[in-house]
Amino acid sequence: HAMAHQLGGMYHAAHGVCNAVLLPVVQKYNAKYVPELFIDIAHAMGFTEVKEEPAKAAQVVLKAIVDLNKRLGIPPNIKALGAQPQDFETLADNAMKDACGLTNPHQPTREEVIQLFREAYEQNP
Repeated sequence: HAMAHQLGGMYHAAHGVCNAVLLPVVQKYNAKYVPELFIDIAHAMGFTEVKEEPAKAAQVVLKAIVDLNKRLGIPPNIKALGAQPQDFETLADNAMKDACGLTNPHQPTREEVIQLFREAYEQNP
């Protein structure tokens, strides 16, 4: 959410679209650190076959997010929103100051946020 605030502000992109474009990258990052949280998400999405297996839950949730974005016509990456790689450090600095970042289940470093912006720029789901 903190990253989406920065994208929308700098590039005048809709906040919900920014969140949707970033969601696959950020949730993939979160799945590395808190995969157990994806069990409840998977069950809420109707994927009860994952039972209590975090890796399986994360896999189906991440695929479902990508599939939903495609069905909704969400841009494939932040490049499509006008993002420029030379801005990633500034975007990361500002995201690190955004109070919404505290709600993420795992706190990334500044360098990780820059890397997340890079991945969101290059992703092509």
